[in-house]
Amino acid sequence: MTIAIGCDHAGFPYKDSIIATLKKQGIEVLDFGTNSSQSVDYPDFIHPTATAVESGKADLGIVLCGSGNGVAMTANKHQGIRAALCWKVELAALARQHNNANVLAIPVRFVSKKLALGMVKAFLETAFEGGRHEGRVKKIACS
Repeated sequence: MTIAIGCDHAGFPYKDSIIATLKKQGIEVLDFGTNSSQSVDYPDFIHPTATAVESGKADLGIVLCGSGNGVAMTANKHQGIRAALCWKVELAALARQHNNANVLAIPVRFVSKKLALGMVKAFLETAFEGGRHEGRVKKIACS
């Protein structure tokens, strides 16, 4: 499995812990930055992350910023992306199970690092249920 990850300066404090946890599990990580707490524009890092998922270079993506909103909005501009803003483990699991989300957006200023890692775990371990949800997911894209 390959995971693409991108963040802005607010998300940076959690990024390295998430990457380290993924690598311990033998998961390949494509890190699109940022690599410091210096103020940056999140789209510069989220568009490449979303493109990696959309193109198939990565299986799933993780994006982080202060509220999670900006990174989720940016990722969702890509037709092949279904980014879910989550702040509970249960939401991360349901985003995969019911919505076949392929990008997890984490609001770093509103969740602990431990909770963020728990959401990542749930997101990666939960499969899409399909069935009644399949038709709904197919209606999400505009094209």
